[in-house]
Amino acid sequence: MKHEVVIGIDGGGSQTRVMVSDLNGNILSYAVGGASSIHKDRNAHENVQQTIRSALTTAGCDLDQVKGLYAGIAGYESNQDMEWVTRLTAIEGFDCPKWYVNDSIVAHAGAFMANPGIVVVSGTGSMILGITEQEIPIKNVDFHHYAASAARFLSYDTVYQMLAGNIHSSDKSLVRQIESYWGVENMDQLRMLASTGFIKDRQERDKKFGEMAPLVTTAAEAGSRLARGVCDEAIRQIMVGVEILGSFFHSDHVPVTGIGSVVNCAYMKSKLMNSLQSGINKQYEYRSPQLSAAAGAVLMALRNLGLQVDTHMVETIHRHPHATW
Repeated sequence: MKHEVVIGIDGGGSQTRVMVSDLNGNILSYAVGGASSIHKDRNAHENVQQTIRSALTTAGCDLDQVKGLYAGIAGYESNQDMEWVTRLTAIEGFDCPKWYVNDSIVAHAGAFMANPGIVVVSGTGSMILGITEQEIPIKNVDFHHYAASAARFLSYDTVYQMLAGNIHSSDKSLVRQIESYWGVENMDQLRMLASTGFIKDRQERDKKFGEMAPLVTTAAEAGSRLARGVCDEAIRQIMVGVEILGSFFHSDHVPVTGIGSVVNCAYMKSKLMNSLQSGINKQYEYRSPQLSAAAGAVLMALRNLGLQVDTHMVETIHRHPHATW
């Protein structure tokens, strides 16, 4: 007997994660592909469609068995984005109901299981999303606030500080690693490379800087003054966004979690947890996400089909190794 299934998609700026589930919450497959955001990868449409096909093949399912798809897509901010967003899943013969939201929504759905809270997304991109007790979603970008904590921003800031000469003895190892990363032998050569704009194509340049971020966060953990300064500033900006959103919650106690490679590295996570303890207008409590964003998308797909998502179903979803972070 063929399963009826739903598809949950966590479409990020660097990877697409697709999860296929039957209508009882049994996860049948999980696949990972390239970036979902057209702003990060010109091949986003091919990436998403290939990942969907791969996940369905692994699950042993055909397109006509899919009863609903719920996708969180990085870079989906307004109705103007709908044209490229809907093209991501425009596979011939794939005619089930499809729901699209920003990727922070599925991250929140997985992290808090539809309960109030604030999720800090910081990896390839950066977003802070709060859903209040009245189920009202609010984002820091609604206020034109942006916390420059995405991977590429940490790297850009670090390189700029180096070029400006803001280097301490504790930064020697980091400086050597960054010079090696960019294929130069000394600071003079790095300055010359910087004066040409590093890489002409913006997407390729941002990708290269984004992939450099682990050097910065690892150096911060090791005691580099430069790296710590850059990371601390990113956390300060995150906290401004958290406090803005926190002011819209009625409760004095607001749960917060972090999603993404940057905010979950050892140094950044520790700094965020410490900063939350010194909240200005609320008492913030850091909580680990209950489910992954892809699993959160599955939950939302099941709910949008009118199915009851009870404790047993959540426990069933939770059994899959990729249903948690």
